[in-house]
Amino acid sequence: MSTKTNRFISTIIFFLFSLLFEIANAEKIPDAVYFDKSVPQVSFAVADIVEAISIHGNTKQLELKTFRPTENKIVVVIATGMTQCSQIAKTLKIELPNLTEEQSYALRMLTSEGKVTCVVFGFDANGAMYGALDVAEALRIGAFSKLTNCDKKPYISNRGIKFNIPLDLRTPSYSDCSDAAQANIPNMWDMDFWKEMLNNMARHRYNLISLWNLHPFPSMTKVPEFPDVALNDVWRTTIPLTDDFSYSGSDFVKPEMLAKHEVLKKMTIDQKIKFWQDVMQFGKDRGISFYIFTWNIFTYGAEGKYGITCDPSNDVTINYFRASVREMITTYPLLAGIGITAGENMMKSTKYTNEQWLWKTYGEGINDGLKLQPDRKFRLIHRFHFTGQSEILNEFKDLSCPIDFSFKYSIAHMYSMTNPPFIKELLPILAKGKKTWLTVRNDDIYSFRWGDPDYARDYITSIPSADKIAGFYMGPDGYIWGREYLSKEPESPHQTIIEKQWYSFMLWGRLSYDPSISNKHFEQILGAHFPEVPSGNLFKASQEASRIFPEITRFFWGDIDINWLPEACCHGNSIFYTVANFITQPVMPESGNLTIIDWREKVRSNAPMNGKTPIQVAESLKQYATNTLKLLTELKSKQGNNKELRLTLGDYEAFADLGNYYAEKILGASDLALYDATSDTRYQLSAINHLEKALVNWEKYASVYTSQYVQPVMYNRVKLVDIPGKFMKEVSKDIEIVRNWKPGSIQKEKIKGATDNPFRP
Repeated sequence: MSTKTNRFISTIIFFLFSLLFEIANAEKIPDAVYFDKSVPQVSFAVADIVEAISIHGNTKQLELKTFRPTENKIVVVIATGMTQCSQIAKTLKIELPNLTEEQSYALRMLTSEGKVTCVVFGFDANGAMYGALDVAEALRIGAFSKLTNCDKKPYISNRGIKFNIPLDLRTPSYSDCSDAAQANIPNMWDMDFWKEMLNNMARHRYNLISLWNLHPFPSMTKVPEFPDVALNDVWRTTIPLTDDFSYSGSDFVKPEMLAKHEVLKKMTIDQKIKFWQDVMQFGKDRGISFYIFTWNIFTYGAEGKYGITCDPSNDVTINYFRASVREMITTYPLLAGIGITAGENMMKSTKYTNEQWLWKTYGEGINDGLKLQPDRKFRLIHRFHFTGQSEILNEFKDLSCPIDFSFKYSIAHMYSMTNPPFIKELLPILAKGKKTWLTVRNDDIYSFRWGDPDYARDYITSIPSADKIAGFYMGPDGYIWGREYLSKEPESPHQTIIEKQWYSFMLWGRLSYDPSISNKHFEQILGAHFPEVPSGNLFKASQEASRIFPEITRFFWGDIDINWLPEACCHGNSIFYTVANFITQPVMPESGNLTIIDWREKVRSNAPMNGKTPIQVAESLKQYATNTLKLLTELKSKQGNNKELRLTLGDYEAFADLGNYYAEKILGASDLALYDATSDTRYQLSAINHLEKALVNWEKYASVYTSQYVQPVMYNRVKLVDIPGKFMKEVSKDIEIVRNWKPGSIQKEKIKGATDNPFRP
């Protein structure tokens, strides 16, 4: 037999063995899914299962009541509620899982005589949905055969999104004087947007959304006593936004904005009400409840009608608010609660205190609404903002529904410390039997895709216990989590933020339901989503890049979003932080970091460094950046034509370049502080060297940023952000600041102290 023939036979044998190996190790795919088709949550999850299977073939969708163990080789069986769970356990002759909590579920994998039965036992519809979504995910990442028996219940019961909602020019949110808000007004009245948003929330295990608006009532309700307040149609101004809006929200609707407006959508108030009833029903069908949050006192859309004003002494305004709250409750039977604030715009009144006003409006309005719906479950959430616990409880003692509190857990920066210290003062004196919700503000990352499961897991497991905490809602004030309009390569329609930043939303949602999920599992999900590149390297690059912002924000602490946007090294009114600011800015309380001034004094006195020094912070930032860029070299070479992967890697590169910028700026500021104290020009020259390197890194950052995102852009709190233009010039000015520095310029009494605790007892 010839050599050529031998080679051919060997090739055939190798091919056959390879094929047999692949067949033996192929992922087993269910032939059928049995479920109760009348349960919308489960039907939704089954659609994901079917979609995951579709690349391999079709699977039958059968009613649960037709299930027989002898049929089909591989099946998924989903039982909803304890009655169905008991029946299926009896049919399969297995022990019924001990499910005792809402949203809980159990998976059981049964193998017998070559047949595989995957059973999802759901305590309720939401639990069954979550279990079925686990199955869909396992199929999607090729891990169905690796599913094991497990019992799951929510680690945090209420896992929510904070959504500042731009309903209309005439009824703005706190974020409306921004490009993102103006672009998103039409999306708020688009059912396709809400379906995508709520579907993805359910997939990531969020079960609550809070809609925040200064005065939503005219856009959402009809009040019989004040019929002309209800607003038809959806408006948006046509004049360009300016940067002179106040931070109080008192001037968000200017006469010239009303004079020049466009009608985005023709809708009667009845159609608007039906729209929101449908949105809330769709949310319920995904296990998601709705809350409405307001700030007070704002009367946008109602001002001047019937004598309504923002004056808290005005009894007409009180009657109007009370009736509006009643109608909000009775109009939306699926609304789970209302959240209130004791004032961004509450003027002093000789007639009523702030809490008395809130009781007369919201408290009495809630009682009026619940009298008409006596079996209604409802909740009031009162924010700890410009008020105190004892006064709240005293004024609301006759409220006919539960009342909780709300607290800014990380103030505005969730990407800082995993165990923020600010709530420590509240917990010991929280009234017996009362709980607080955590407002988890993300005013750190607007543009980029973040992903570090270790940080998210540590943050979640550090949240105080459930006897004190009702849950959380996570989101920004300075941005809108609607559709995204920053991209230079937008999808059509524009991508939703929850879809663009899917990995981040998944980490926070999934880990707050189950913090035991391993990093390996998330790595598998990344690998299935981006099969072009090694999943381990992609996971690590995401993690390293995502550690940069928490590191810098712990060191350079600006408590609220007006005071710090790490994407642009700036604060309110588009003011850039200089190298001198880095010397005098405080660190985050209890972060363990030393300020540059404290470090300088210890260096000069040769005292022990009882904390992380500015030099060590800079080294950490450089290390994260170096690790990220090294991993990106290989990942970019394999990214191919995958646009999403290319943009994701671009975000990681932007993180890294900005990390290197901040590292050099900290080192330059540290040298400048020593030069200020010693007049030694060696420190001055060293500072200049670091700031020249900082400029190079900012140029790299600006290049990467503008390759993917539009600039400049208007945000509502820090105002106009111009990374490649105005701020590039500011970066250059740092070098001149050092060259012209006069030693002895830093006066200790002018150095900023740590931010006050936002809790006011």
